[in-house]
Amino acid sequence: MVKLTAAATKSIPRIIIFALTLVYGFAGLFFRDPWKNEDAIGFGGMWTLFRGNTLDWMVPHLAGRDISLGAPLSYWMGATLIEWFGPFIGAANAARLYAAICFFSAALAIWYATYLLGRRREVQPMALAVGGQPDLKSYGMTLADGALLIFLACVGLAQRAHETTPMMAQLMGISIVLYGTVRGLDKPWQGGFWTGLGIAIVALSSNLTLSLIIVTSTIIAVIASNAKLRFRWTLTSTVLGLIGFAIWPLIWYLADLPAQWRHIAEEGWRNVPEMRATPSIESLGFLSVNFWAYAWPVWPLAIVSLAHWGRIKESGAWRAPHLCIPLSLFIGSLIYVLFRLEANEHDLMILIPSLSIIAAFSLPVLKRSVISFIDWFAMFSFTLIALAIWIIWLAKVTGYPESTAANIARLLPGFTGQFNVLAFIVALATTGVWLAVVRWRTSRAPKEIWRCLIISASGTTLMWVLLMSLWLPTINYAKTYRHVSARLVQVIPADSGCIDTSNLGAAQLASFEYFSKLNLRDDPNCQWMLTHSQSEAKSYAQLNNKKLTLLWEDRRAADRDERLRLYEVISE
Repeated sequence: MVKLTAAATKSIPRIIIFALTLVYGFAGLFFRDPWKNEDAIGFGGMWTLFRGNTLDWMVPHLAGRDISLGAPLSYWMGATLIEWFGPFIGAANAARLYAAICFFSAALAIWYATYLLGRRREVQPMALAVGGQPDLKSYGMTLADGALLIFLACVGLAQRAHETTPMMAQLMGISIVLYGTVRGLDKPWQGGFWTGLGIAIVALSSNLTLSLIIVTSTIIAVIASNAKLRFRWTLTSTVLGLIGFAIWPLIWYLADLPAQWRHIAEEGWRNVPEMRATPSIESLGFLSVNFWAYAWPVWPLAIVSLAHWGRIKESGAWRAPHLCIPLSLFIGSLIYVLFRLEANEHDLMILIPSLSIIAAFSLPVLKRSVISFIDWFAMFSFTLIALAIWIIWLAKVTGYPESTAANIARLLPGFTGQFNVLAFIVALATTGVWLAVVRWRTSRAPKEIWRCLIISASGTTLMWVLLMSLWLPTINYAKTYRHVSARLVQVIPADSGCIDTSNLGAAQLASFEYFSKLNLRDDPNCQWMLTHSQSEAKSYAQLNNKKLTLLWEDRRAADRDERLRLYEVISE
């Protein structure tokens, strides 16, 4: 049990937390191209569906490549948004509205799940002898605000939460499963609906392994919890979950999908992204190195929470819903990451919703020394990052400091920095708000338990907004294929026919398809071959008795290792 006064659980003004969430969610969605790698692949699938036929909608894939991109929900959503909003804001910008929908849905689900858990009797502060303890609603709202701030403060989410990847739909689905399971404790029908919907979203946006793990983790959480869910929740969530699993195969059946494409779709649903039958050493190594920085400050707060609430002497402490429900989903998601063939930062996103909810329950028990460390570390780190972003931007625009400008020119040959009034005003205003937040935090001693998070969440937002305003042209130049695609189009004859892309990466194929509008497909009978692997191209030529004549070689300015080559293919 903890001791708190009502003053300590005063919630954040709604305008502040709404503004912080909206700014964070929308920054970086617009005025840029699809970026290498996963962002371009995700958009490429959406673009193919938008321009394609019924087959493309049934089995999402990249144009010209008969390999499934996996479960279809993210591509259905992106293609629909392109159809609705593409004529007004552009296809790429419209597709990224999908990421905004997923992000805001996840944030809302995390807030409400924590709010409901925070109102439960087993987590309430001790009643004070003279009164003045917080009421149920105020305490729940404060913890929910804390969970949302922790979610926003997660450093690793900044870029990944603004990309058109299937993992954004998975993030949304898992968050909704958490909310629905908690909601089902007091409103079974409503909770069952949301749990089933979340399971359906996961089933239609990920491979079968993650889908079944989430179902299993939810069942374990329900069985382990000392607050039993009712039959109505079980019935509703089961029916909707099964519908989610059945929708895609039912579409294959009703549309009489050819056997070849059904096999491609089934393989994609089973193994995109690729899985292993045993834990992967590569994924374990990636997790052990990258998780700590990616999930800061979520994981230390979660450890504090588990240490405090898990050692309460009352029987069944670990079976309390605020621990066992998010912990079960977190462990399930962690197991999935470990069984990935080669995990990456996008996979880590699914760990954050559960961990954010657990971490929120550390706020009432944090020691003053821990609060001070988190605050000062965030202030120091994000102030230095903001200063570096401003200095490098100044060097790009003015050429001063000269050494910094010279390094930028060396890393990004051909890039010319230009002064953008709107970007400058946005960056200046954001920096001003950051300084005001820092001044507020350092000039007084607020008692609210969320005080150690406002700096971290504001700092992450500051960093992301500065990058997406001052640095956006630079990052876009470094990560887009727009310019190299334009140069490729100039060397291709008007009557070129098809271009073989069998030896081209998925992100490259998606980008060239969007930017160049050339006839690209994986077809060895094409007269031309576009590749980024010279050795694979030569092996192909020897195997098929072909002669390759190099016509063009180029690369993105920011990638010194990449070499894109166009060959004319001649039969010997």
